[in-house]
Amino acid sequence: MSSTLARVDGATPAARSGLGGTLLDYYELTKPRIIYLLLITTLAAMVMAARGVPPLLLTLWTLAGGALSAASAGAINCVWDRDIDRLMTRTKFRPVARGSISARDALIFAALAQAIGYALLFGLVNPLAAWLSLAGNVYYVVIYTMWLKRITPLNIVIGGAAGAVPPLVGWAAVTGHLGSPAFALFAVIFLWTPPHFWALSLMTNVDYDKAGIPMLPNVRGIAHTKREIMIYSLVLVGVSLAFFPLHVLGPCYGGCALILGAVFLWDAWKIGGDPTKRYARILFKYSLLYLALMCAAMVADRVIV
Repeated sequence: MSSTLARVDGATPAARSGLGGTLLDYYELTKPRIIYLLLITTLAAMVMAARGVPPLLLTLWTLAGGALSAASAGAINCVWDRDIDRLMTRTKFRPVARGSISARDALIFAALAQAIGYALLFGLVNPLAAWLSLAGNVYYVVIYTMWLKRITPLNIVIGGAAGAVPPLVGWAAVTGHLGSPAFALFAVIFLWTPPHFWALSLMTNVDYDKAGIPMLPNVRGIAHTKREIMIYSLVLVGVSLAFFPLHVLGPCYGGCALILGAVFLWDAWKIGGDPTKRYARILFKYSLLYLALMCAAMVADRVIV
C-alpha cells in the first residue's frame, strides 16, 4: 500500500543492476501487491471451508498455483498496457514500460507461470480450482485489460469480478465444490472494488486523463465520482450485513461487519465534502484494511464461534 501511494506521489525507484535487479524487475512484473490481496482472500476461504486449518500441503499448492496464475495475468497486463503505463506517474516505472524487460520476455514468463500454476492446481489440488483460477485470469486479461479498461468508465465495476474469484478457488480447493460463504466473500470483494479504485482514481485523475483511460473522474467528473463512491459503499455495507440475517454467516461476523462498515461509510461520506484529495487517500488506505479485517471476521465466524 505504501509503495502504491509513493508512486502516486511521484517517487522515483532506486536504480537496479545485475542479477538482483533483474529478479526484482520480474518480481515487480507480477504486480505483487495485488497477489498479496488475492492470496489473503484465497486463504480466508480455505480456512472457512475447512472450519480450521486446512491441510498444509493443500494450502501450499493452492496458494502457489494461485500466485503463479495471478503473476501471469499481471505480466500480460504490463505488456498490453505498456503504452499507457509510460504516460502515468504511478505506472511509468513498471518493468515493461521502462524497457528493463522486453514484451517478448514478459509474455514468455507469463506463459510459463500460467502453465505451471494451472498444472499445480489441476494435479495437486483439484480440477475445479484449476478451472476457476484460469477463468479468473482470462476474465482479467481479456474482458478487463484488453476490452473494458480503455472504452468505458464501468471498467472497474465489471472488471472487478476477476479479483473476486480467488475465494471461490480457495473454497473449491478444500471442498471440491462451491458454497454460500465463498460467494459471500466474492460479493464483498466485487462490491469493494469500485470505491477502492475510484478513491485511487481521484488521486490520479490527471494521469488517467493523459493516458486516455476513461476512469469515472475524467468522464463524469469529480463530484459524480464522489457520489458513486458513496452509493457503492452503501451497497457494499448493506450486502455485507445481509449475510447475517440470511444465516450465511453468524453474529461474530455480523458485529464486525457493522463496525467496519460504519467506518467505511464515514470515510466515503467525508470524501464528498473534501475539496482536496485527503479523504480519498484515507478511504483508499482504509479500504485495504477493511478487506483484510472482513476476511478475518469471516474466518473467525466459521472457525472460532
